[in-house]
Order: sequence, then structure tokens, then C-alpha cells
Amino acid sequence: MRQVRAKRMVGQFIGTVINGHHSKACLQKPLRQTHSVNTRPFMSLPAAITGEIRQLDSGYSRETRALLFRAYRHDPTFAYLFNAEREGYEQRVLATIRQLVKQHFLQNQPALGLFLEDRLVGVALIAPPLRRLGVTESWAWRLRMVMDTGLGCTQRYLAYYNAVLACLPSETVHVLPLIGLDPEFQGQKLGQDLSEQLLAALHDWCAVDENSQGIVVDTGNPRYLEFYKRQGYEEIGEIAVGPVREHVFFHPNPQVSLPVPDVTV
Repeated sequence: MRQVRAKRMVGQFIGTVINGHHSKACLQKPLRQTHSVNTRPFMSLPAAITGEIRQLDSGYSRETRALLFRAYRHDPTFAYLFNAEREGYEQRVLATIRQLVKQHFLQNQPALGLFLEDRLVGVALIAPPLRRLGVTESWAWRLRMVMDTGLGCTQRYLAYYNAVLACLPSETVHVLPLIGLDPEFQGQKLGQDLSEQLLAALHDWCAVDENSQGIVVDTGNPRYLEFYKRQGYEEIGEIAVGPVREHVFFHPNPQVSLPVPDVTV
């Protein structure tokens, strides 16, 4: 199998799939000292939409996997990581989503779901501070990934994931490894409203943790950049994932202000 060579901005992926090291190849951007934050009440929903936020557990694993597969099947970052031009792409994406969700719930990590009339239409997996590295650092998880997607795709995914972690403004943040809305609602006003509701619930849920400074999420889809900025997110880093520019965003918890890094050289 041909060895994958990551671009310099991602950094060199050193070591085997079992003993990989964290990439430090995030082009970080300085944080402002003040942020516009969303302080709406937890789980608040417009009266016109009958939606409900629920905390998910392993009982929702199948529904969560199905929704995230539909959400990420055409994602540009996943298209590069799992080689969309090669036969079996959808199977590799499905296997990756399955392994990530399975490991997430196995470790009792939190997840929030948005329901419309008892149907799961949005989901976010949450990796709290100090626990977010457990999924990808599991040897069993890595071996299953190699078996399901191949060594090259597994190395690409780990290099990408570690590059995102290198962009974190501090260790005390929540990370969203996977977040998605049912494609049926994307591109509609309703879809935007649902996405805003899910993010508002995430902000309020994570703000309960007094040790957390905020939320970090990343995207390689240019359609979402302005949306995240309108929700109070600030871009803190950029990663080259093959031809894709992956943007890393930070949303501070209410009344949290991170110091501006000294970028003088």
C-alpha cells in the first residue's frame, strides 16, 4: 500500500499507526480578548419549531451512526481522508463513523441530539477536557480502523485529528469530533434554525463545566464558515488536509476570555 505523504502544514506523520505522535502543524491565529457569545437559555427553541434536545447514550448508537454517515458522506475533508476516488469510499466512511461512535459511547462520553417529532435530525459528539484523546489513542480502535479502512486512510485520519488538537487554545476546552445535521434539512431556513438550536444547546451544556473555557469545532466545508462566525465562533487555526483547507473555530463559554498569545518574533 502506498504510503501517504501529508502536506507540510499538516506536519509529518511520524511512527506507525500504533505509536503515532501528535502533529503540531496548525497555523494558529491569535485570539481576541473579547468575544460575542450566545447566552440563550439551555434547550430554548422557537415556538414555531417543535424540537427537543436530548442527551444521547449508547441506545441511540444506530440512529447516531446513520445520521452522521449521511452528514459526512459528501464532506470534502472525509472525501480526501478516505479517498473518495477509490472504490469502497462509502464503506470506509461508514466504518469510520461506526468505530468513532462505538468508541465514544463505550467510553461514556457525552453527546447531544436534536429531535423533531421523535426523529433524530441533529447530533454532536462531545469530547470533554482531559478525556478527548481516549478514542483515537486506543490501540484496539486503531487496529479496527486499519482493518476497515486500510493503513493509509487510518494514518491520514490520525494526522488530521492530531493537527486539529494542535490548534487548541488550551487544554481546558470541549472538542466536537463529529457534528451533523440531517442533509434533508440542509440548505433550508429550517435547517439553519435547527443548526443554531443545536449549537445553542451545546454552548449552554458545556458552559455548566466551570473548568471548560469553551468549544472547538473544525470544518473543511466553506459553506459553514460564515455560519459559525455568526454564532460567535472565532477562527483560531487553519490546516491543509490534502487540497482541503480545514478551519478550526473556538466559541468561548460565557464570561470566559483567553489571553492573546504573544506572536512577536
